[in-house]
Amino acid sequence: MSEEILETKEEKVEQKPVAVVLHDDFDWNVDKRNVVTYTEAERIRYDAEYSSTLKTIENDEIVKGIVVALTNTDVVLNIGFKSDGLVPLSEFRDVEDLKAGDEFDVYVVNKEDKKGILQLSRKNARTMKAWEEIVSAHKTGIVVQGKIISKTKGGLIANIFGVDTFLPGSQIDVKPITDYDVYVGKTMELKVVKINETIKNAVVSHKALIESDIESQREAIIGKLEKGQVLEGTIKNITDFGAFIDLGGVDGLLYITDISWGRIGHPKEVLELNQKLNVVVLDYDDNKKRISLGLKQLQPHPWDTLDKDIELGSKVKGKIVNIEDYGAFLEITPGVEGLVHVSEVSWSNTPVNSREFFHSGDTHEAVVMTLDREERKMSLSLKRMTEDPWVKIAEKFPIGTKTRGTVKNITPYGVFVELTEGIGGMVHISDLSWTKRYSTPNEFTKVGSELDVVVLDIDNENRKLTLGHKQIEEDPWDSFENVFPIGSTHEATVLNADDKGATILLPYGLEAFAPKKHLAKEQGGFLAADEKATFKVLEFNRNDKRILVSHTRIWEEVKQETEDTERKEKKVEREKTAKVVKTLQKNVEKTTLGDLSALTELKEKMDSKSAADAVKKLEKREEAANNASAETTDDTKPE
Repeated sequence: MSEEILETKEEKVEQKPVAVVLHDDFDWNVDKRNVVTYTEAERIRYDAEYSSTLKTIENDEIVKGIVVALTNTDVVLNIGFKSDGLVPLSEFRDVEDLKAGDEFDVYVVNKEDKKGILQLSRKNARTMKAWEEIVSAHKTGIVVQGKIISKTKGGLIANIFGVDTFLPGSQIDVKPITDYDVYVGKTMELKVVKINETIKNAVVSHKALIESDIESQREAIIGKLEKGQVLEGTIKNITDFGAFIDLGGVDGLLYITDISWGRIGHPKEVLELNQKLNVVVLDYDDNKKRISLGLKQLQPHPWDTLDKDIELGSKVKGKIVNIEDYGAFLEITPGVEGLVHVSEVSWSNTPVNSREFFHSGDTHEAVVMTLDREERKMSLSLKRMTEDPWVKIAEKFPIGTKTRGTVKNITPYGVFVELTEGIGGMVHISDLSWTKRYSTPNEFTKVGSELDVVVLDIDNENRKLTLGHKQIEEDPWDSFENVFPIGSTHEATVLNADDKGATILLPYGLEAFAPKKHLAKEQGGFLAADEKATFKVLEFNRNDKRILVSHTRIWEEVKQETEDTERKEKKVEREKTAKVVKTLQKNVEKTTLGDLSALTELKEKMDSKSAADAVKKLEKREEAANNASAETTDDTKPE
């Protein structure tokens, strides 16, 4: 290669044009003192020897360099190339007492830049070499040392071989870490778990090393485990569903249901972090590496030590530990519970909502209804703590008794009224008022209101009372029949109206009904709500408590009466005229002064029309009057 370079140089010299200057006849090859002339062969040989003393390097290569000099900004290094290279002094800040002769790995940035300078970098060399070591550590799985230099979002920055790597917070330890600051500045053993060649980024883990150690310990411990074995452990974590116990390198789970024979809301009620305790191995799974532990199993079952004096009919006391739709569980002693069914809460037939009646932690006293020690079941009763009020119901509330109660419930068909604790009855919607019809009991009363009632009937077998409210007063319909007889008229007010008719408020608060056609006004249109008018009673039904009234019938009858009077007058007049004509026909030849007077009167009446036309007109009026009378008779029929 050196020979080729020399030949190329000689060719360039030969091709270079010679400038024409003065004294161009000067022989430049004349020997001078101390000047040595080489032959072509010698020149090639010496050039080869010189080239052999130099290194061949390429860009992006790592080579060894020796410090030969220091400047204010750079470090000069000899890498065995034809020229020395420069490295910024800032890249040696970590080196104390930097001096000539020190040797470092450097990275060839550029063999020769525009200024002909060899550019080197110690930082790049360290980074490339460190990355190669990190990649090797990832492949082999070896443990590396890393120094935590800072905290970042989600974890820590660990420096390994001079390269910054990411240590996630979840990979610091097997237990949750909240304070990252305590790790800054410390050196930790780490394992490279993930690398990205493109961006030269790596993720490391300390947790993986811990888990690896734990796994080996776990296998050793699990290999010696047996069901029923009692071990000592330390509580390392408490959750809603239980606690994790460290058994000395392996964790076991103590479920909340295995902590105590009694019910507990949260494990923290009886356990504490770092608490040491003995637990029994209930089960373990070699495949899933799961160990189930128990604490309550180290103590005898409470049912086995239950007081022998507790039997049927005994009174017990406890607190509510669980509430269901069908009842609540009363804990007599930790681990011994009895069910209080909703049917055993009250003597009343009113349905009991257990979730509203019972509250967790409340204390109650109850009577034992059933007891099965082998099955470990017990049923209790609250209502049997008091005497059954239905035993003496006929004495306390005989039929006809007037009393006052509290509205406990409202249904579409009536109102349930409680007279005393455990005793109540239903007031049907039809027994709320003598005079007013309610579409729903909510229009009359509301829950919590006091209501006067009368005991109408007692059903001991079904434990039911039939009550009434309107019976507090006498039935006013006995006197209403005389006050509102058919055909009577009364001033009243329209309460409400619809397409079928209207409810009419009569005197004494009595309500009646008027069909739509009976609301028509004489001037046109129909009566509306809140209008006052005169109404006529068309129907009075005492049994159904129903009154039918009409406003239209009043003015129609007045009109009909006027027409009837006019018709009668016309008829009398017509008969009188016919009689006079007949008399004149018989005595036409016997005209008297009196007849002449009658004829004169008849002539005056027949001046405008003939006698025949007058008779036909009267007949038509009579026929129309008869038809109107027939229609009026039909309207009086009840709808």
